Amino acid sequence: MWNKIKHYWKLLWHPSIHFSLGFLTIGGFIAGIIFWGGFNTAMEFTNTETFCIGCHEMRDNVYNELQNTIHFTNRSGVRAKCSDCHVPHDWTDKIARKMQASKEVWGKLFGTINTREKFLNKRRELAEHEWARLKANDSLECRNCHNFDYMDFTAQSQRASQQHSTALASGEKTCIDCHKGIAHELPDMSGVEGW
Repeated sequence: MWNKIKHYWKLLWHPSIHFSLGFLTIGGFIAGIIFWGGFNTAMEFTNTETFCIGCHEMRDNVYNELQNTIHFTNRSGVRAKCSDCHVPHDWTDKIARKMQASKEVWGKLFGTINTREKFLNKRRELAEHEWARLKANDSLECRNCHNFDYMDFTAQSQRASQQHSTALASGEKTCIDCHKGIAHELPDMSGVEGW
């Protein structure tokens, strides 16, 4: 067995005597396309709601909360799924977020929030991570659907119109500063600015 492995290892690192450079180039190109297609398919699968709620931690906690919000059921029929709010749409930002989310796999493996009690004990910490992420990227995921340029201030409440036309327009605040808890229950908010 070791002889076979050594033989194949040598084949990888020595010039080919059986195949032309053109064949190897075209073969590498085709292999790259197959790899890229498989990689993108896997990435898109991890953005599906089925994948997100595949573990009971998400299904029994935050997904249940989402079902009672305007982002789940509303008069327009537009519905946000998990990845709409938690994964950037641009490819490079999406890859970076997926790399960050790989840490959540460790949480799953080690049972960090595998019971309702553990989840509630970590809710504030988890929420603060998401708030900080959204603050840092100027609420990019919110802006994928909600465009400031198309807001009708006359259809908003006086308070909302005032905040959007001043604090949001100037860049002083971003969506998450005022809309914490828009899709999930809030943790204990004592000490959180503005609450």
